[in-house]
Amino acid sequence: MTSQTSQAATDAQPVAELPTGRSLRLIFTALMMVMFLASLDQTIVSTALPTITSDLGGLSQLSWVVTAYLLASTASTPLWGKVSDLLGRKVVLQASVVVFLVGSALAGASQTMGQLIATRAIQGLGGGGLMVLVMAVIADVVPPRERGKYTGLFGAVFAVSMILGPLLGGFFVQSVSWRWIFYINIPIGIASLVVLAAVLHLPPTHREVIIDWLGAALMVAGVVIALLVVEWGGREYAWASPQIIGMSITAVVLITLFVLHELRTPEPIVPMRLFRMRVFTVASGMSFVTGFAMFGAIVYMPIYLQIVKGESPTASGLMLLPLMVGMLSMSIVSGRSVSKTGNYRLFPILGSAIATIGLALFTQLQVDTPYWKTAVAMLILGVGMGLFMQVLTVATQNAVPVGDIGAATSGTTFFRSMGGSFGTAVLGAVLSAALASEIATRLPQASGAVSGGGLSSIAGIAALPPAIQGPVLESFVVAIDRVFMIAAPIMGLAFVMAWFMPQIELRHRPTTQEAIADTAPTGPEAVF
Repeated sequence: MTSQTSQAATDAQPVAELPTGRSLRLIFTALMMVMFLASLDQTIVSTALPTITSDLGGLSQLSWVVTAYLLASTASTPLWGKVSDLLGRKVVLQASVVVFLVGSALAGASQTMGQLIATRAIQGLGGGGLMVLVMAVIADVVPPRERGKYTGLFGAVFAVSMILGPLLGGFFVQSVSWRWIFYINIPIGIASLVVLAAVLHLPPTHREVIIDWLGAALMVAGVVIALLVVEWGGREYAWASPQIIGMSITAVVLITLFVLHELRTPEPIVPMRLFRMRVFTVASGMSFVTGFAMFGAIVYMPIYLQIVKGESPTASGLMLLPLMVGMLSMSIVSGRSVSKTGNYRLFPILGSAIATIGLALFTQLQVDTPYWKTAVAMLILGVGMGLFMQVLTVATQNAVPVGDIGAATSGTTFFRSMGGSFGTAVLGAVLSAALASEIATRLPQASGAVSGGGLSSIAGIAALPPAIQGPVLESFVVAIDRVFMIAAPIMGLAFVMAWFMPQIELRHRPTTQEAIADTAPTGPEAVF
């Protein structure tokens, strides 16, 4: 069966009655719970990592608790989106939740670091589908013109999870057990599954199931190896080592083969034709650089607050409140404005500009910087991020053909995850190199001893003699400033890209009521 025939079958599916009132509210409650599962996992685990390694042993394997999830989640995201286009959104969303819950239960029961790393990979496989499928379901039940006010709520969920994650993580570690950072997912996930089963009714998908297994294998292998190059380069192996060079060449070859294969296969995982649409290309590029820069604030602001300012994990989570308030409020404001006016182009331009200013302010951090200055910078960054992050999804879903909604949504999510993965690794390398350089300059006599043991934990830094602790904290501040010196201009690239985002009229029907899949604009304003 050709892709045209498959598309025609999709277009012929029955029109479903749109959910309204209480039914729509219940659907969105379940979707918000699923989104909360995905976003909470990104923030709650980091708080418990020191305790986990103390309990299970294996401090040298600590980073793999995060990396295993990240690799599996990033690599599987496009697969979930494409499979949902073929099999139907509801059943695939439920499957991703189940896989995530199984991984969560196994992670909580882990007895060794090896088991935890393996089960985190299982959890990541399910997590790769949560966010993208939630946004795709929204496209099935809400018209693009009305979608902004709902997607703004999901931006608020992400903002809340950024703050609640460290707080819950700190509570479970101190009062219950670190295992509950994984077990807490189970009741939330089960509740969402029950509600989805009861109230989410989408028309059946009548398409021949053709899974591009070769494309999937090439993509997953290429992405995983590329991420490992960034993760291991300069740490496990020197950048010029045969291992890193060989892996880099392998990643390039695999990704090239993937692109060539996708151009030929009738049911590609990532339809290359989407890149002819300017909205999708711009949104994907902005998602990548935003993910890269955004993780600088999410990861390194708590480091500044805990190490330099001496705050506890719980207190540092509360001190990120301005960032949450900015994201939450502006996600709702931008979403409602898009729904009211139908215009979305302004928000990526304005939001990325404001976010760049917020990141630039972080480059001025000092040991004695008062909290109010840090709070203002966080608020500005949050306002910028909230203005455009969810709007990119609305613009993308509106611009692409209906049959590609899942693939397009997973595509932009995939690029944001890739940006976050590369950003975390690159900015981490910048921090480590700058810290080592500064300590060697400020403490030439004691740099070896300090780097060898004094910096292995927050408690170790706090226990350093004042004569050494002062230069160490100054070194941390300089290193963190350099991280944001990289993040700010990268966010500036998003501002440049935003000017190329075209304004396309938002459709007034959801994808389940589209009779013809190619009703998305395909004129010169939509494609290159």
